Amino acid sequence: MSSTTLYGGASGRRVTVRDLAAAKQRGERWPMVTAYDAMTARVFDQAGIPVLLVGDSAAMVVYGYDSTLPVTVDDLLPLTAAVVRGSSRALVVADLPFGSYQSSPAQALESAARFMKEAGAHAVKLEGGRRVVPQVEALVSAGVPVMAHLGLTPQSVNVLGGYRVQGRGQAGDELMADAKDLQRAGAFSIVLECVPADLAERVTTSLAIPTIGIGAGPGTDAQVLVWQDMMGLTPSPARFVKRYADLGADLDRAARTFATEVIDGTFPAPEHAYT
Repeated sequence: MSSTTLYGGASGRRVTVRDLAAAKQRGERWPMVTAYDAMTARVFDQAGIPVLLVGDSAAMVVYGYDSTLPVTVDDLLPLTAAVVRGSSRALVVADLPFGSYQSSPAQALESAARFMKEAGAHAVKLEGGRRVVPQVEALVSAGVPVMAHLGLTPQSVNVLGGYRVQGRGQAGDELMADAKDLQRAGAFSIVLECVPADLAERVTTSLAIPTIGIGAGPGTDAQVLVWQDMMGLTPSPARFVKRYADLGADLDRAARTFATEVIDGTFPAPEHAYT
């Protein structure tokens, strides 16, 4: 890149996985946020966010489900394409949804190829440790950059027994081993969700690839949040979420004001009409 600063740095091109690796070597932290449409993608892209994730969290924040499990490849493809069209600099990562990669490396490659070919994604993300190493290897060997995901993996919420902190005690050693296996398989980064901060920091220092924390403390190389959570649209966000705005209250106030003005006849005013 033309700048040594990944966040907000001028480049005239898309951020690449090599840029993320270089930021890790410099000890430079960076932000990632979710995006699901062209307009918000454009805002985040212009704000300098270097990586946009079209998460399977769209199941809840876009489609209204109560978990990530129901969303499909066909649901996420148009959202991913919109984010790609709405951005010009950010690396766009598409989540592979539940059931689209678990059965075999061939299935994973078929799903990933659709996101790359039909939506223009620049990388994909999948959940799991050593059990998905064959999928990661197949994708990377086929030219698909892979972001891995360890800790609380929402697609496995029923096996994990709910949305709980992962990696305590002996499970921390297993997570560390998973992380190293995923790195060897070719993953370019790893999301660490809802794991103890000290474990996340140890994993981060032991890997050559960047880690991205969500509920994993400050010791990771990057941080990610669902944009609706951080902007105040989610009624009861998780403990690890910091609200940076209160768009929910703003939207409520605007909707009520619009309704009142329509009812009392003050909208539209003369300046909003054609002669």
